[in-house]
Amino acid sequence: MLPQRHVEEVGAEIPDQWVEDKALGQPMPTKWVETFGDPHLSALVDSALADNYELKAAAARVDAAIAQARIDGSSRWPQFFLTAEHERAQIREAGFGSSRFDVFEVLFGMSWELDVWGRIRDFQQAAVLEADATAVDYYGVKLSLAARVAQGYFELVEANLQAKVVEQSIKDRTIIVSLVRGRFQRGLERGLDLRLALTDLANAEAQLKQTRNRIQMITRRLEILLGRYPAGNEIDAIALPQLPVDIPAGLPSELLERRPDVVAAFERLKAADFRTASSKKLLLPRITLTAAGGTRSSDLTELIDPKAVAWHVFAGLMQPLFTGGRIKGEIFRNQARAEEALNFYKNTALNAFREVEQALAAEEWLRQQEASLRKAVEQTESSQRLAVYSYRHNLIGILTLLDSYRSTLNAQSAHLSVTRQLLSNRINLYLALGGDV
Repeated sequence: MLPQRHVEEVGAEIPDQWVEDKALGQPMPTKWVETFGDPHLSALVDSALADNYELKAAAARVDAAIAQARIDGSSRWPQFFLTAEHERAQIREAGFGSSRFDVFEVLFGMSWELDVWGRIRDFQQAAVLEADATAVDYYGVKLSLAARVAQGYFELVEANLQAKVVEQSIKDRTIIVSLVRGRFQRGLERGLDLRLALTDLANAEAQLKQTRNRIQMITRRLEILLGRYPAGNEIDAIALPQLPVDIPAGLPSELLERRPDVVAAFERLKAADFRTASSKKLLLPRITLTAAGGTRSSDLTELIDPKAVAWHVFAGLMQPLFTGGRIKGEIFRNQARAEEALNFYKNTALNAFREVEQALAAEEWLRQQEASLRKAVEQTESSQRLAVYSYRHNLIGILTLLDSYRSTLNAQSAHLSVTRQLLSNRINLYLALGGDV
Protein backbone atom coordinates (compact mmCIF):
# COMPACT_ATOMS: atom_id res chain seq x y z
CA MET A 1 0.00 0.00 0.00
CA LEU A 2 1.55 3.28 -1.11
CA PRO A 3 1.58 6.16 1.39
CA GLN A 4 -0.54 9.18 0.54
CA ARG A 5 1.71 12.13 -0.31
CA HIS A 6 0.59 15.74 -0.64
CA VAL A 7 2.73 18.58 -1.98
CA GLU A 8 1.65 20.96 0.80
CA GLU A 9 3.06 18.68 3.52
CA VAL A 10 6.37 20.48 3.95
CA GLY A 11 6.71 20.30 7.72
CA ALA A 12 5.53 23.88 8.30
CA GLU A 13 2.36 25.90 7.84
CA ILE A 14 2.21 27.66 4.49
CA PRO A 15 0.82 31.23 4.66
CA ASP A 16 -1.85 32.43 2.24
CA GLN A 17 0.33 35.37 1.14
CA TRP A 18 4.04 36.02 1.11
CA VAL A 19 5.13 37.80 4.30
CA GLU A 20 7.24 40.31 2.34
CA ASP A 21 4.91 40.65 -0.66
CA LYS A 22 3.56 44.17 -1.18
CA ALA A 23 1.76 43.33 -4.46
CA LEU A 24 -0.87 41.05 -2.87
CA GLY A 25 -0.21 37.90 -4.89
CA GLN A 26 0.06 39.40 -8.35
CA PRO A 27 0.51 36.52 -10.87
CA MET A 28 3.87 35.67 -12.40
CA PRO A 29 4.66 36.91 -15.93
CA THR A 30 4.79 34.22 -18.59
CA LYS A 31 8.22 35.35 -19.90
CA TRP A 32 10.27 37.12 -17.25
CA VAL A 33 13.20 37.92 -19.58
CA GLU A 34 10.91 40.11 -21.66
CA THR A 35 9.87 42.18 -18.62
CA PHE A 36 13.24 44.00 -18.76
CA GLY A 37 12.51 45.25 -22.29
CA ASP A 38 16.12 44.78 -23.45
CA PRO A 39 16.48 43.21 -26.92
CA HIS A 40 20.21 42.55 -26.39
CA LEU A 41 19.42 40.54 -23.25
CA SER A 42 16.67 38.57 -24.98
CA ALA A 43 19.01 37.73 -27.87
CA LEU A 44 21.74 36.51 -25.51
CA VAL A 45 19.33 34.32 -23.56
CA ASP A 46 17.94 32.81 -26.77
CA SER A 47 21.48 32.10 -27.99
CA ALA A 48 22.42 30.41 -24.71
CA LEU A 49 19.28 28.24 -24.72
CA ALA A 50 20.17 27.09 -28.23
CA ASP A 51 23.92 26.49 -27.87
CA ASN A 52 24.83 25.96 -24.20
CA TYR A 53 26.47 22.57 -23.66
CA GLU A 54 25.41 22.22 -20.05
CA LEU A 55 21.78 22.44 -21.18
CA LYS A 56 22.42 19.90 -23.94
CA ALA A 57 23.94 17.55 -21.35
CA ALA A 58 20.80 17.93 -19.23
CA ALA A 59 18.68 17.06 -22.27
CA ALA A 60 20.78 13.93 -22.81
CA ARG A 61 20.17 12.94 -19.17
CA VAL A 62 16.43 13.14 -19.85
CA ASP A 63 16.79 10.80 -22.84
CA ALA A 64 18.84 8.40 -20.72
CA ALA A 65 16.23 8.42 -17.94
CA ILE A 66 13.43 7.70 -20.43
CA ALA A 67 15.45 4.81 -21.85
CA GLN A 68 16.07 3.48 -18.33
CA ALA A 69 12.34 3.53 -17.63
CA ARG A 70 11.80 1.51 -20.79
CA ILE A 71 14.47 -0.98 -19.69
CA ASP A 72 13.01 -1.36 -16.19
CA GLY A 73 9.57 -2.07 -17.62
CA SER A 74 10.71 -4.60 -20.23
CA SER A 75 10.37 -7.54 -17.80
CA ARG A 76 6.60 -7.13 -17.82
CA TRP A 77 6.54 -8.60 -21.33
CA PRO A 78 7.49 -12.05 -22.69
CA GLN A 79 11.12 -12.36 -23.77
CA PHE A 80 11.63 -14.25 -27.06
CA PHE A 81 14.92 -15.65 -28.33
CA LEU A 82 15.92 -17.29 -31.60
CA THR A 83 19.18 -19.05 -32.41
CA ALA A 84 20.15 -20.32 -35.86
CA GLU A 85 23.31 -22.37 -36.45
CA HIS A 86 25.01 -24.08 -39.35
CA GLU A 87 27.66 -26.79 -38.96
CA ARG A 88 29.81 -28.44 -41.68
CA ALA A 89 31.58 -31.67 -40.75
CA GLN A 90 33.94 -34.12 -42.46
CA ILE A 91 34.33 -37.73 -41.33
CA ARG A 92 37.27 -39.91 -42.41
CA GLU A 93 37.01 -43.68 -42.31
CA ALA A 94 40.00 -45.96 -42.80
CA GLY A 95 39.97 -47.45 -46.24
CA PHE A 96 36.72 -45.78 -47.21
CA GLY A 97 37.81 -42.17 -47.80
CA SER A 98 35.87 -39.36 -46.22
CA SER A 99 32.39 -37.87 -46.33
CA ARG A 100 31.15 -34.37 -45.73
CA PHE A 101 27.77 -33.25 -44.50
CA ASP A 102 25.99 -30.08 -43.28
CA VAL A 103 23.82 -29.76 -40.18
CA PHE A 104 21.31 -26.94 -39.73
CA GLU A 105 19.80 -26.07 -36.36
CA VAL A 106 17.15 -23.57 -35.26
CA LEU A 107 16.29 -23.10 -31.59
CA PHE A 108 13.77 -20.77 -30.02
CA GLY A 109 12.91 -19.87 -26.46
CA MET A 110 10.48 -17.77 -24.46
CA SER A 111 10.46 -16.69 -20.83
CA TRP A 112 7.85 -14.60 -19.04
CA GLU A 113 7.35 -13.68 -15.42
CA LEU A 114 3.69 -13.07 -14.78
CA ASP A 115 3.50 -9.80 -12.83
CA VAL A 116 0.64 -11.04 -10.65
CA TRP A 117 1.43 -8.80 -7.66
CA GLY A 118 2.55 -5.74 -9.63
CA ARG A 119 6.19 -5.90 -8.48
CA ILE A 120 7.64 -5.17 -11.90
CA ARG A 121 4.95 -2.56 -12.56
CA ASP A 122 5.90 -0.69 -9.37
CA PHE A 123 9.58 -0.89 -10.29
CA GLN A 124 8.82 0.51 -13.73
CA GLN A 125 6.63 3.27 -12.29
CA ALA A 126 9.53 4.33 -10.06
CA ALA A 127 11.72 4.64 -13.15
CA VAL A 128 9.01 6.63 -14.95
CA LEU A 129 8.76 9.05 -12.03
CA GLU A 130 12.56 9.34 -11.95
CA ALA A 131 12.45 10.20 -15.67
CA ASP A 132 9.79 12.82 -14.95
CA ALA A 133 12.03 14.30 -12.23
CA THR A 134 14.97 14.37 -14.64
CA ALA A 135 12.82 16.20 -17.18
CA VAL A 136 11.93 18.75 -14.52
CA ASP A 137 15.64 19.03 -13.68
CA TYR A 138 16.22 19.95 -17.32
CA TYR A 139 13.70 22.75 -17.00
CA GLY A 140 15.50 23.90 -13.85
CA VAL A 141 18.83 23.97 -15.69
CA LYS A 142 17.15 26.00 -18.41
CA LEU A 143 15.87 28.58 -15.91
CA SER A 144 19.23 28.71 -14.13
CA LEU A 145 21.05 29.22 -17.44
CA ALA A 146 18.76 32.10 -18.43
CA ALA A 147 19.26 33.69 -15.01
CA ARG A 148 23.05 33.36 -15.17
CA VAL A 149 23.14 34.87 -18.65
CA ALA A 150 20.93 37.78 -17.56
CA GLN A 151 22.93 38.43 -14.40
CA GLY A 152 26.21 38.18 -16.30
CA TYR A 153 24.87 40.62 -18.89
CA PHE A 154 23.91 43.13 -16.19
CA GLU A 155 27.32 42.71 -14.56
CA LEU A 156 28.94 43.45 -17.92
CA VAL A 157 26.79 46.56 -18.42
CA GLU A 158 27.67 47.75 -14.94
CA ALA A 159 31.39 47.13 -15.51
CA ASN A 160 31.28 49.10 -18.78
CA LEU A 161 29.53 51.98 -17.04
CA GLN A 162 32.00 51.81 -14.16
CA ALA A 163 34.83 52.10 -16.68
CA LYS A 164 33.24 55.22 -18.18
CA VAL A 165 32.86 56.77 -14.72
CA VAL A 166 36.52 56.09 -13.92
CA GLU A 167 37.61 57.41 -17.33
CA GLN A 168 35.75 60.67 -16.66
CA SER A 169 37.30 60.84 -13.21
CA ILE A 170 40.76 60.42 -14.76
CA LYS A 171 40.06 63.29 -17.16
CA ASP A 172 38.94 65.49 -14.24
CA ARG A 173 41.96 64.56 -12.15
CA THR A 174 44.28 65.23 -15.08
CA ILE A 175 42.90 68.76 -15.16
CA ILE A 176 43.53 69.04 -11.41
CA VAL A 177 47.13 67.86 -11.89
CA SER A 178 47.64 70.52 -14.58
CA LEU A 179 46.13 73.13 -12.29
CA VAL A 180 48.35 72.17 -9.33
CA ARG A 181 51.44 71.93 -11.53
CA GLY A 182 50.81 75.44 -12.85
CA ARG A 183 50.40 76.79 -9.33
CA PHE A 184 53.54 74.93 -8.26
CA GLN A 185 55.57 76.42 -11.10
CA ARG A 186 54.39 79.86 -10.04
CA GLY A 187 55.42 79.15 -6.49
CA LEU A 188 51.84 79.06 -5.18
CA GLU A 189 51.88 75.38 -4.17
CA ARG A 190 54.30 73.05 -2.47
CA GLY A 191 55.86 70.03 -4.20
CA LEU A 192 53.97 67.82 -1.78
CA ASP A 193 50.64 69.03 -3.15
CA LEU A 194 51.71 68.15 -6.69
CA ARG A 195 52.82 64.69 -5.54
CA LEU A 196 49.46 64.12 -3.86
CA ALA A 197 47.60 65.08 -7.03
CA LEU A 198 49.79 62.79 -9.15
CA THR A 199 49.28 59.92 -6.68
CA ASP A 200 45.53 60.39 -6.81
CA LEU A 201 45.64 60.32 -10.61
CA ALA A 202 47.74 57.13 -10.63
CA ASN A 203 45.28 55.42 -8.27
CA ALA A 204 42.39 56.29 -10.58
CA GLU A 205 44.31 54.87 -13.56
CA ALA A 206 44.96 51.64 -11.61
CA GLN A 207 41.25 51.44 -10.82
CA LEU A 208 40.46 51.71 -14.52
CA LYS A 209 42.81 48.80 -15.30
CA GLN A 210 41.11 46.74 -12.62
CA THR A 211 37.67 47.52 -14.08
CA ARG A 212 38.78 46.57 -17.61
CA ASN A 213 40.17 43.31 -16.30
CA ARG A 214 36.77 42.65 -14.72
CA ILE A 215 35.12 43.34 -18.08
CA GLN A 216 37.21 40.74 -19.88
CA MET A 217 36.53 38.14 -17.16
CA ILE A 218 32.76 38.70 -17.28
CA THR A 219 32.81 38.64 -21.09
CA ARG A 220 34.60 35.30 -21.24
CA ARG A 221 32.29 33.81 -18.63
CA LEU A 222 29.32 34.89 -20.75
CA GLU A 223 30.88 33.41 -23.88
CA ILE A 224 31.09 30.01 -22.18
CA LEU A 225 27.39 30.22 -21.26
CA LEU A 226 26.67 31.07 -24.90
CA GLY A 227 28.57 27.99 -26.10
CA ARG A 228 31.33 30.07 -27.69
CA TYR A 229 35.10 30.07 -27.46
CA PRO A 230 36.18 32.49 -24.68
CA ALA A 231 37.92 34.92 -27.02
CA GLY A 232 36.86 38.00 -25.07
CA ASN A 233 35.06 39.52 -28.04
CA GLU A 234 33.02 42.60 -27.28
CA ILE A 235 29.37 42.00 -26.37
CA ASP A 236 26.82 44.79 -26.74
CA ALA A 237 26.11 45.87 -23.17
CA ILE A 238 25.47 49.59 -23.06
CA ALA A 239 22.84 50.52 -20.47
CA LEU A 240 21.07 48.98 -17.51
CA PRO A 241 17.33 48.61 -18.16
CA GLN A 242 14.70 50.06 -15.88
CA LEU A 243 13.62 47.73 -13.10
CA PRO A 244 10.08 46.44 -13.75
CA VAL A 245 7.81 48.21 -11.29
CA ASP A 246 5.58 45.27 -10.36
CA ILE A 247 6.79 42.45 -8.11
CA PRO A 248 4.91 39.39 -9.42
CA ALA A 249 5.35 36.86 -6.61
CA GLY A 250 2.08 34.94 -6.97
CA LEU A 251 0.95 32.80 -4.03
CA PRO A 252 3.10 30.54 -1.79
CA SER A 253 0.96 27.49 -2.55
CA GLU A 254 1.62 27.90 -6.28
CA LEU A 255 5.37 27.63 -5.72
CA LEU A 256 5.17 23.94 -4.77
CA GLU A 257 3.74 23.01 -8.17
CA ARG A 258 5.85 25.40 -10.27
CA ARG A 259 9.42 25.50 -9.02
CA PRO A 260 11.52 22.80 -10.74
CA ASP A 261 13.65 21.60 -7.82
CA VAL A 262 10.60 21.27 -5.56
CA VAL A 263 8.61 19.40 -8.22
CA ALA A 264 11.56 17.11 -8.96
CA ALA A 265 12.06 16.35 -5.26
CA PHE A 266 8.38 15.39 -4.91
CA GLU A 267 8.57 13.14 -7.99
CA ARG A 268 11.62 11.39 -6.54
CA LEU A 269 9.77 10.95 -3.25
CA LYS A 270 6.96 9.15 -5.07
CA ALA A 271 9.53 7.07 -6.97
CA ALA A 272 11.09 6.01 -3.66
CA ASP A 273 7.65 4.90 -2.44
CA PHE A 274 7.18 2.72 -5.53
CA ARG A 275 10.63 1.15 -5.07
CA THR A 276 9.75 0.32 -1.49
CA ALA A 277 6.46 -1.27 -2.58
CA SER A 278 8.25 -3.24 -5.29
CA SER A 279 10.87 -4.56 -2.88
CA LYS A 280 8.19 -5.73 -0.41
CA LYS A 281 6.62 -7.84 -3.17
CA LEU A 282 9.86 -9.79 -3.49
CA LEU A 283 8.58 -11.82 -0.52
CA LEU A 284 5.63 -13.07 -2.60
CA PRO A 285 5.74 -16.08 -4.97
CA ARG A 286 6.99 -15.50 -8.52
CA ILE A 287 5.20 -17.28 -11.36
CA THR A 288 7.12 -17.85 -14.58
CA LEU A 289 6.36 -19.41 -17.94
CA THR A 290 9.17 -20.91 -20.02
CA ALA A 291 8.98 -22.40 -23.49
CA ALA A 292 11.73 -23.82 -25.69
CA GLY A 293 11.95 -25.77 -28.87
CA GLY A 294 13.69 -26.21 -32.16
CA THR A 295 14.75 -28.54 -34.91
CA ARG A 296 18.00 -29.99 -36.26
CA SER A 297 18.49 -31.50 -39.68
CA SER A 298 21.01 -32.00 -42.44
CA ASP A 299 18.38 -30.92 -44.92
CA LEU A 300 17.66 -27.20 -44.91
CA THR A 301 14.12 -27.70 -46.16
CA GLU A 302 13.18 -29.76 -43.09
CA LEU A 303 13.71 -26.77 -40.85
CA ILE A 304 10.40 -25.30 -41.93
CA ASP A 305 8.49 -28.55 -41.42
CA PRO A 306 6.30 -28.17 -38.31
CA LYS A 307 6.41 -31.93 -37.75
CA ALA A 308 10.16 -31.77 -37.24
CA VAL A 309 9.95 -29.26 -34.42
CA ALA A 310 10.40 -30.42 -30.83
CA TRP A 311 9.17 -28.14 -28.05
CA HIS A 312 8.13 -27.93 -24.42
CA VAL A 313 6.38 -25.45 -22.14
CA PHE A 314 7.12 -25.13 -18.42
CA ALA A 315 5.25 -23.20 -15.74
CA GLY A 316 7.01 -22.60 -12.44
CA LEU A 317 6.38 -21.02 -9.08
CA MET A 318 9.19 -19.81 -6.86
CA GLN A 319 8.66 -18.81 -3.25
CA PRO A 320 11.64 -17.23 -1.45
CA LEU A 321 12.25 -19.07 1.84
CA PHE A 322 15.71 -18.00 2.96
CA THR A 323 17.87 -15.35 1.25
CA GLY A 324 20.28 -14.51 4.05
CA GLY A 325 18.48 -11.24 4.78
CA ARG A 326 18.89 -9.90 1.24
CA ILE A 327 15.21 -9.15 0.62
CA LYS A 328 14.58 -7.64 4.05
CA GLY A 329 17.75 -5.62 3.70
CA GLU A 330 16.53 -4.27 0.36
CA ILE A 331 13.17 -3.37 1.91
CA PHE A 332 14.83 -1.52 4.80
CA ARG A 333 17.18 0.26 2.41
CA ASN A 334 14.33 1.48 0.21
CA GLN A 335 12.32 2.55 3.25
CA ALA A 336 15.31 4.57 4.49
CA ARG A 337 15.73 6.14 1.07
CA ALA A 338 12.05 7.05 1.01
CA GLU A 339 12.45 8.71 4.40
CA GLU A 340 15.50 10.53 3.06
CA ALA A 341 13.54 11.66 -0.01
CA LEU A 342 10.70 12.91 2.21
CA ASN A 343 13.00 15.03 4.36
CA PHE A 344 14.88 16.25 1.31
CA TYR A 345 11.58 17.38 -0.24
CA LYS A 346 10.57 19.26 2.91
CA ASN A 347 13.96 20.95 3.12
CA THR A 348 13.88 21.86 -0.58
CA ALA A 349 10.40 23.36 -0.24
CA LEU A 350 11.31 25.41 2.85
CA ASN A 351 14.46 26.68 1.15
CA ALA A 352 12.36 27.68 -1.85
CA PHE A 353 10.07 29.72 0.43
CA ARG A 354 13.12 31.29 2.09
CA GLU A 355 14.63 32.35 -1.22
CA VAL A 356 11.39 34.03 -2.30
CA GLU A 357 10.87 35.85 0.99
CA GLN A 358 14.54 36.83 1.04
CA ALA A 359 14.43 38.25 -2.49
CA LEU A 360 11.21 40.16 -1.73
CA ALA A 361 12.71 41.67 1.41
CA ALA A 362 16.02 42.44 -0.31
CA GLU A 363 14.25 44.37 -3.04
CA GLU A 364 12.77 46.81 -0.56
CA TRP A 365 16.13 47.40 1.15
CA LEU A 366 17.94 47.75 -2.16
CA ARG A 367 15.38 50.30 -3.36
CA GLN A 368 15.98 52.39 -0.24
CA GLN A 369 19.73 52.02 -0.65
CA GLU A 370 19.53 53.11 -4.30
CA ALA A 371 17.51 56.21 -3.37
CA SER A 372 20.08 57.19 -0.73
CA LEU A 373 23.00 56.67 -3.09
CA ARG A 374 21.26 58.68 -5.80
CA LYS A 375 21.10 61.60 -3.37
CA ALA A 376 24.75 60.99 -2.43
CA VAL A 377 25.76 61.26 -6.10
CA GLU A 378 23.94 64.57 -6.43
CA GLN A 379 25.58 65.93 -3.28
CA THR A 380 29.10 64.80 -4.16
CA GLU A 381 28.88 66.24 -7.66
CA SER A 382 27.79 69.58 -6.21
CA SER A 383 30.52 69.46 -3.57
CA GLN A 384 33.09 68.67 -6.25
CA ARG A 385 32.20 71.80 -8.22
CA LEU A 386 32.34 73.88 -5.04
CA ALA A 387 35.68 72.34 -4.11
CA VAL A 388 37.22 73.30 -7.47
CA TYR A 389 35.96 76.87 -7.10
CA SER A 390 37.22 77.08 -3.51
CA TYR A 391 40.64 75.68 -4.42
CA ARG A 392 41.10 78.18 -7.24
CA HIS A 393 40.41 80.97 -4.75
CA ASN A 394 42.72 79.53 -2.06
CA LEU A 395 39.84 78.75 0.28
CA ILE A 396 40.69 75.03 0.71
CA GLY A 397 43.78 72.86 0.44
CA ILE A 398 44.62 70.14 -2.06
CA LEU A 399 43.56 67.31 0.27
CA THR A 400 40.00 68.60 0.48
CA LEU A 401 39.86 68.97 -3.30
CA LEU A 402 41.14 65.44 -3.92
CA ASP A 403 38.79 64.05 -1.31
CA SER A 404 35.83 65.61 -3.13
CA TYR A 405 36.83 63.81 -6.35
CA ARG A 406 37.24 60.49 -4.54
CA SER A 407 33.85 60.92 -2.87
CA THR A 408 32.20 61.61 -6.22
CA LEU A 409 33.78 58.55 -7.85
CA ASN A 410 32.88 56.31 -4.91
CA ALA A 411 29.28 57.53 -4.84
CA GLN A 412 28.82 57.06 -8.59
CA SER A 413 30.40 53.61 -8.45
CA ALA A 414 28.26 52.53 -5.48
CA HIS A 415 25.09 53.79 -7.17
CA LEU A 416 25.84 51.79 -10.33
CA SER A 417 26.55 48.73 -8.22
CA VAL A 418 23.32 48.86 -6.24
CA THR A 419 21.31 49.57 -9.41
CA ARG A 420 22.72 46.38 -10.91
CA GLN A 421 22.07 44.51 -7.65
CA LEU A 422 18.41 45.50 -7.86
CA LEU A 423 18.19 43.91 -11.31
CA SER A 424 20.09 40.81 -10.19
CA ASN A 425 17.86 40.47 -7.15
CA ARG A 426 14.77 40.63 -9.37
CA ILE A 427 16.25 37.79 -11.42
CA ASN A 428 16.84 35.85 -8.20
CA LEU A 429 13.18 36.40 -7.38
CA TYR A 430 12.06 35.11 -10.78
CA LEU A 431 14.38 32.12 -10.39
CA ALA A 432 13.15 31.41 -6.85
CA LEU A 433 9.56 31.51 -8.12
CA GLY A 434 10.33 29.14 -10.99
CA GLY A 435 9.16 31.64 -13.61
CA ASP A 436 9.25 30.74 -17.29
CA VAL A 437 11.79 32.30 -19.67
